Amino acid sequence: MKIASILNRMLPGLVALLAAACTTVPPTNVHQPMSARPAHRPDALAASLAATGSIYQAGTSRTLFEDRRARYVGDTITVTITENTSAATKSNSNVAKTGSISASLGPNLNLPGKLLTELKANSSNTAAGKGDAAANNVFTGTITVTVIEVLPNGNLLVSGEKQVAIGHGQEYIRLSGIVNPYFVNAANTIASSQIADARIEYKESGAISEAQVMGWLARFFLTFLPF
Repeated sequence: MKIASILNRMLPGLVALLAAACTTVPPTNVHQPMSARPAHRPDALAASLAATGSIYQAGTSRTLFEDRRARYVGDTITVTITENTSAATKSNSNVAKTGSISASLGPNLNLPGKLLTELKANSSNTAAGKGDAAANNVFTGTITVTVIEVLPNGNLLVSGEKQVAIGHGQEYIRLSGIVNPYFVNAANTIASSQIADARIEYKESGAISEAQVMGWLARFFLTFLPF
């Protein structure tokens, strides 16, 4: 009875723990934070209008002749992800070493019987190795990121995340990096290949992704087993 009562008390906690494990957000390496609020402008637009009566107000309005490309903290930029990488390596080695030794002695008539008069030895070592590796990765899509910092030279540090829930699982697309404003086109779009220090992630959470992960006990034994 005591064991049953203990299990009954532990069951809700175990269920909550398992539920939390199934909905765990995958860790990320992109720049933080992944979003930023626009910086507060010092002068209120209404006060400026009352003071000057002009539509354009310095410090509160954008320049009359500038486009809508991102340049301030809180602005957004659309990134076209076009990552296509391919790498291959091949190695082949062959090492061989041989040796021999031979010695002979003349007959010794003072000893009875037949004496061993010849000595021979041979050695041979051969080593061969071969390895091949190849990787191909294709990642395409779009994501809109936020400017989280304006660097002293005018470059923009951007970061963002997109979450897509499909059934009982979730997909996470994350991107961060440094954008040169001159590479941003008139549609406020830039290719991922033009982003410096780019960190692009595609991760999943849910039952399907967890089924592909080895259990912690199996990983423990795999780490310490010598064979």
